[in-house]
Amino acid sequence: MSGHSKWSSIKHKKGAADAKRGQLFSKLSRAIIVAAREGGPDPDSNATLAAAIQKARDNSMPKDNIERAIARGTGAGTDGEAYETVTYEGYGPNGVAVLVEAVTDNRNRTAADVRHIFGKNDGNLGGSGAVAWLFERKGVILVPDSESEDDVTLVAADAGADDVALEGSSYEVTTAPEALAAVRLALEDAGIAVDSAELTMLPRTTVGVEDEVAARKLLRLMDALEENDDVQDVYANFDIPEGILEAVA
Repeated sequence: MSGHSKWSSIKHKKGAADAKRGQLFSKLSRAIIVAAREGGPDPDSNATLAAAIQKARDNSMPKDNIERAIARGTGAGTDGEAYETVTYEGYGPNGVAVLVEAVTDNRNRTAADVRHIFGKNDGNLGGSGAVAWLFERKGVILVPDSESEDDVTLVAADAGADDVALEGSSYEVTTAPEALAAVRLALEDAGIAVDSAELTMLPRTTVGVEDEVAARKLLRLMDALEENDDVQDVYANFDIPEGILEAVA
């Protein structure tokens, strides 16, 4: 299973803990602000904004907060322009490629923090272009494997999905970025449960990590990056066997 699927499952289970840390709504707001500023306030014509709004709703962000974030991104308020999206690229233990997307109002601070996290966790930060070519932007919907595979595949395909594959305890429905919202809606309209739906970066190739110590170090790096206030998303191309993942996650 790819790093995306593994990490999405881990993050889904840890959602409550993230919320308790008080960071989640701030990160979701920043994502909406930047998406609205860069692509406009209409989610029907801005797939990135639509995905950011849906993610906020999935995490129970109040409607007023979402609307304020959109307004700030389109010019209402003074801090919308302060945020910028920055991508960092590097390697974790076992040569695993790691892509970090951040939204920050202080590029120097965030770069120093991310570099420190990589160094402290047996990784190293690379230059622009080091690993980005190993990933591609996709929409990914996770559906519990308790649902009918035939139903999931049929509904998703009819709605324009690219692929459906069983990954661990979930069906991973892959879509083009602009088709994510439509495929999710089709699944939900058909009565099919959706655990999560997001725009993500999928690895084109994966690196096997079959050593428990290395796997633990890698997940520690992922955790540390996720916990940084400025970091929005972390992607990696690791492939950890299910048994080892359960032991270290």
